[in-house]
Amino acid sequence: MVASDKTRSFVPLAIAVLTVSDTRSLEEDRSGDVLRDRLTAAGHTLAARAVVPDEVERIRGQVDAWSRDPAVDVILTTGGTGFTGRDVTPEAIEPLFEKRMDGFSAVFHRISYDKIGTSTLQSRATAGVVNATYVFVLPGSPGACRDAWDGILAAQLDYRHRPCNFVEIMPRLDEHLRRGASITV
Repeated sequence: MVASDKTRSFVPLAIAVLTVSDTRSLEEDRSGDVLRDRLTAAGHTLAARAVVPDEVERIRGQVDAWSRDPAVDVILTTGGTGFTGRDVTPEAIEPLFEKRMDGFSAVFHRISYDKIGTSTLQSRATAGVVNATYVFVLPGSPGACRDAWDGILAAQLDYRHRPCNFVEIMPRLDEHLRRGASITV
């Protein structure tokens, strides 16, 4: 049964928000605003926020830099997940994934289907772990950002969420790095 364990204390996370857009600035970034507002309302901290154009190297560079910053626990991106020629966010970020989170896309699409039907097929939302940092790649619409936060991220980024959550396994995300290169699978 899904529940919140009231015996556990809330653990605030430092979350960075990256908007991928050729046309938006921070002042016009409604999707980034939705994510900022929801994560801070939940008790987390906005670690950083930026807007980059739909360019693979710029997107990849920002995500890689934040994933190496010990002051960032989670990265949320918004934008660039569609099928047009300029939509390159998954191509930019997926090669960085050490671990893919296939279930995120499946659950996101189920939630999205309930709201927008088969139009959810036009999103390539994805997630994974980069340098022991969670990275969630969300569509660019404010509605999709609300759905992802409210339907998935709010619970999974809350240490009190039961039966399990992402926060409780964060200290072990880099186990493969600590074991050393001598171990082979």
